[in-house]
Amino acid sequence: MPNSHWTPADIPDLKGRTALITGANSGIGYRTAQVLAEHGARILLAGRRPDSLADAARRLRTDVPGTHPETVELDLGDLAAIREAAAPLAAGETLDILVNNAGVMNIPERRLTRDGLELTVGTNHLGHFALTAHLMPSLQRSSAARVVTVSAVAAAWRAGDLADLMSEHRYRPMSAYAKSKRANIVFTQELARRFADSAHRAVVVHPGSAVTNLQRHTSASRTGRLLVALASRTLMGSPDGAAWPSLFAATHPEVTNGAYLGPAGRDQTSGTPEPVRLPAGADGPDLGAWLWRESERLTGVTFPVPQT
Repeated sequence: MPNSHWTPADIPDLKGRTALITGANSGIGYRTAQVLAEHGARILLAGRRPDSLADAARRLRTDVPGTHPETVELDLGDLAAIREAAAPLAAGETLDILVNNAGVMNIPERRLTRDGLELTVGTNHLGHFALTAHLMPSLQRSSAARVVTVSAVAAAWRAGDLADLMSEHRYRPMSAYAKSKRANIVFTQELARRFADSAHRAVVVHPGSAVTNLQRHTSASRTGRLLVALASRTLMGSPDGAAWPSLFAATHPEVTNGAYLGPAGRDQTSGTPEPVRLPAGADGPDLGAWLWRESERLTGVTFPVPQT
């Protein structure tokens, strides 16, 4: 996968291809949408708040003259809303690129989605699991669809063990986040196995460290806000560079099914995307099959891609 000099300028012409990006109203998601639009893709901006989506669409029309973004109101914490949002697309649209980008982190107390699922895993993993399932008819109409799911370096933390997936026995905010991000990887590996006999590809990425709207959940304390402000000036990259792994995964012709990509720079915080090491055991078929079954049970969604 030669990529040592890759930049978004190397993305091929995407005219005729349709991309849906969740969490596309700001940060990494918006930058991903912007660059894909610059290369000719039709863009579907998906997010929870209609006003924020409308603002993002206006900005995108200004940033990329001639583009005509569409918006999809989508609450990943509401399974009925996910089904409703996906239904018109599944009925007749062709979707070539799905970027599962949206997420929440560091929710101070254990909270539940509308369907009674722990909020962080319920949004970051189960919401995207259900969305991808409902959009499979659209993805299967593409000659070579890509499902790109955005994980995080937290996936490698010991706290990311998927036991007690719903944090029913013990809840820690960043443990729940780490679980959700490891689940993104395990889900992608299992989806890649199910795509093995097709031209479709499932790819997972982590963006390194970037200042995005996720940081709004970090801490309400004055000390916490100061630490985030300091980190944003010294340690974290911008959403521009942090979008590179998603863009590479969505467009590079040599990206392989099941790849895990992250920044190549020191400590994987920034730089040109490259394959990075999976958390130990995250590609195990037994774990993948278990998480798939558990995800179907928790969401009530049967994924229309058979096990190989």
